[in-house]
Amino acid sequence: QVRVAITGGGSVEAGGSLRLSCEAPGYIANRRCVSWFRQVPGKGREGREGVAAVYGGDGARYYVPSVNGRFTVSQDNGRDVVYLQMDQLKPEDTATYYCATLGPCGRWVVSDFPKWSQGAQVTVTS
Repeated sequence: QVRVAITGGGSVEAGGSLRLSCEAPGYIANRRCVSWFRQVPGKGREGREGVAAVYGGDGARYYVPSVNGRFTVSQDNGRDVVYLQMDQLKPEDTATYYCATLGPCGRWVVSDFPKWSQGAQVTVTS
């Protein structure tokens, strides 16, 4: 059964860094995309916005403009784990973060992703 599980998060001052991990068994062998989304307070599930993604087939990475240059997706191929390194964090990055799979890479339509992790809170204080 396909699953994804997120760990990490926390609270940091603006300009700081945090890292999230997403365990996604089989995403490389099965050429799946692992995508990162975030949900800000006051917005429901359908309001989640895409952040970044990596394709298990060739390692291609995708970033939305608001995080490009600050967030980095990397992989631990031996353990099927995807990392989201978040640097130069801003208060507007505060959200609950999720990883998701079985959807298209580089496209951020929530309903396209049937498998989601639980959320991980990221809080950036000014």
